[in-house]
Order: sequence, then structure tokens, then C-alpha cells
Amino acid sequence: MPIYEYRCSECGHQNEYLQRMSDAPLTDCPECGKRTFDKMVTAAGFQLKGSGWYATDFKNSSKPKKERDKRAESSRKEEPKNVEPKKEDPKKAEAACGSGACPACS
Repeated sequence: MPIYEYRCSECGHQNEYLQRMSDAPLTDCPECGKRTFDKMVTAAGFQLKGSGWYATDFKNSSKPKKERDKRAESSRKEEPKNVEPKKEDPKKAEAACGSGACPACS
């Protein structure tokens, strides 16, 4: 159910009310009793919670969408260049006693 904000134009009383969309709007001010209680136009507030939502999901960027998409795609495809696979240190293999790799285990 949405929250509607009302304000009395006579006395200035202001409050929020949880109402169904199908409910009739309030007209009588609970403070002064006059029929000058009007619904205000306010911005809807919401917060994205849970896994999969990030603070940057809906923020605007100053860069055009095509450029952002190209940049994101290229960063996903980039792989390290000229990187040699790591070689194990022979001294570490000797220290792994019990694995069958050292001379004492054979």
C-alpha cells in the first residue's frame, strides 16, 4: 500500500497516511476539522535491498551508453598477456613429505 502525504491549507498540519489506491482521499483535517486537507505531490522513495542490487545499478553516467557497453565488454574479455605459468619450487616439493614426492617417501 502506498503512503500518501496530506497537508491542511488552513492550519498547516501535515502528516503521512498509509492508504489503498482505491481508498477515497482524506478531506477533513484531523487538527482543525476543516475540509482543507489535500493530498500533496511527493517523490516516491524506495531502496533496493538484497543480493544482486548494487548502488551503481541505476545511477546515470556522463558517458554515452554505447561507450559504456564497449568499455564493459572489453574489460570482461581482457586476459593477461605475456604471463608465464608459475613453476613450482623444487624445494617446496621436497618439503611435502607424505605425498610421495620427496625422496624419503619413495
